Amino acid sequence: MRLCVLGAGSVGPAAAVLAASRGHDVSLWSPSGAGTAGLVDSIEAEGALEGRFPLRVAQGLGDAFSDADVALLAVPAYAFPALLPRIAAALPARLPLLIAPAAALSPLALDAMLAARGAPAGRAAIGAMGTTPVTARRPSPGRVRVAAIRAAVDMAAVPAASAGEMGALATALFGHASPPVPHALQAGLANANPIIHAVLALTNVTRIERGEAWPQYALMTPAACRMMEALAVERETLAAAFGVAALGLEESLHRANGVPLGPLAEMAAAIAASRGSVLGPASMETRYVTEDVPYGLAFYLWLARGQAITMPATEAVVTALEVLWGSGLRDNPLLEGLDPATLQGALIRGYGREG
Repeated sequence: MRLCVLGAGSVGPAAAVLAASRGHDVSLWSPSGAGTAGLVDSIEAEGALEGRFPLRVAQGLGDAFSDADVALLAVPAYAFPALLPRIAAALPARLPLLIAPAAALSPLALDAMLAARGAPAGRAAIGAMGTTPVTARRPSPGRVRVAAIRAAVDMAAVPAASAGEMGALATALFGHASPPVPHALQAGLANANPIIHAVLALTNVTRIERGEAWPQYALMTPAACRMMEALAVERETLAAAFGVAALGLEESLHRANGVPLGPLAEMAAAIAASRGSVLGPASMETRYVTEDVPYGLAFYLWLARGQAITMPATEAVVTALEVLWGSGLRDNPLLEGLDPATLQGALIRGYGREG
């Protein structure tokens, strides 16, 4: 297939490399142009994939979409408010789009934008992936380090009935299993990063502030894991109110890193032993807070208010991080115009679609 990848930070190029390694033709588009600066017709990979892989650098969204069979959006969630309107204006009605990860109802927000622009009722589906197909770092402009390739990624879709079709596309592109889930909200609740990253930021804030090198898996200590597990219990209660299940933290680590299932702290220690020192963030401008709180934990709180559910541990962590970071962390423009109390119909049918 011909895949266009939208996003050229670390995950986008790594996903492009993975698809190229499986024989697909890949183009890569950077919203700012910075992520593809210096790239011509290939990128070097190291880690779980090694070698030089071909890709085409797209010069704009229209160029990226022009000959693609499928698109993948892989950008940080905080980029969605500015980027989704641009995609809605350019996305061909025929072209299926995968969003990885599908944070904070982003597939539903995009579908609403498409409907508002008069997109055809029979347009292609939007795939909502529970997380990214790979984990990655970008050590230099011409090189991407593929840290891990996931064995399975939950798949939902807008409309919900297209989950199997979108999962088949993702499996063909990236090789992982794509278990279908009922709708995009379950995919939005599946990602473990908001919980794990927020707790790591809270419990290591002085290390982050001082720019220290610290091993994040080794510091998922039993105490930190107790806090993560408390947040996960509240997330599971929230998911149950919408008739879905949230993927457990242990299963998330197992899928991402291949370690045997067990107590969370023991799994983290096993990852630390097998992968070495995977370093945590060393700047207060970390996506562990700027992305995973507004589009993760604070999103959970927004959903909970519509269901009259209390999430005291989650609320406490968000408030503590707001105090530590000295700024509000609850603003999420994607949720404007969406009513948490009336989401079920839109999650099943989407907006302005057939049926």
